[in-house]
Amino acid sequence: MAEKVAPTVALIGDVIRPPKAAEMIAASLRRQIVRGDLVEGDPLPPEGTLMQQFSVSRPTLREAFRVLEAESLITISRGARGGARVHTPNGDGAARYAGLVLEYQGATLRDVFDARLVIEPGCVALLALSRTNEDLALLREAAARASAAINDPVKLIREQTEFHALLIELCGNQTLRLLSDMLRHIVDRANWRTVDVDAGSTDNVRANRKGHRAHHRVIDLIEAKDDRGAAELWRKHLKEAEAYILRGPLSEQTVLDLLE
Repeated sequence: MAEKVAPTVALIGDVIRPPKAAEMIAASLRRQIVRGDLVEGDPLPPEGTLMQQFSVSRPTLREAFRVLEAESLITISRGARGGARVHTPNGDGAARYAGLVLEYQGATLRDVFDARLVIEPGCVALLALSRTNEDLALLREAAARASAAINDPVKLIREQTEFHALLIELCGNQTLRLLSDMLRHIVDRANWRTVDVDAGSTDNVRANRKGHRAHHRVIDLIEAKDDRGAAELWRKHLKEAEAYILRGPLSEQTVLDLLE
């Protein structure tokens, strides 16, 4: 009978490094920011106060500040009125980092638009199932603002991108909202690039008016709680928008090309 051999455990190391004081301070301040105890624009207490609170030296405190600044959770200004001010987390930093990863992986803008095809229709379906009268009022107000801007391509694209963002916000899923924000940060830049070169052209006017009709129609389907119909209409709308935006030189651009 074969001899049983006890499984071996590979040891990574004998010593577990305790967290540095600066890391612990950064973690404490980070928790206060993400929990909302510190909000956008709040000044952090003076360095002397924080040094006393955490019982650390100035170099250690400033090392913690550098960690939070690298995470875009604070900005530091110098001078008599200087100090550290809080910034709440948002999708911009995540989108830029995602752009770097996508660039490293060779992703094109088409990849991003195709990913939006997966996320946004699902959000629209969720909204159709859970919508309230207040949600419908907000959507119709947003569509009305776009209607008022129908002859102004620059203002119209701003209102239309805000409508997309509102759909995602109202669906109520925070994870999908973050993922969508990361994509939207990139997609919106592609939209603005297109407006810069195509505003007022026949193709631009046709695409804007067709998209605007889709926005009104999706509200009707959401009001009817037709989740499948709303998702399918929105998927078709996004495919048409993708075909319009990526028909030119943007189709070959990488994500980082656009973000720079």
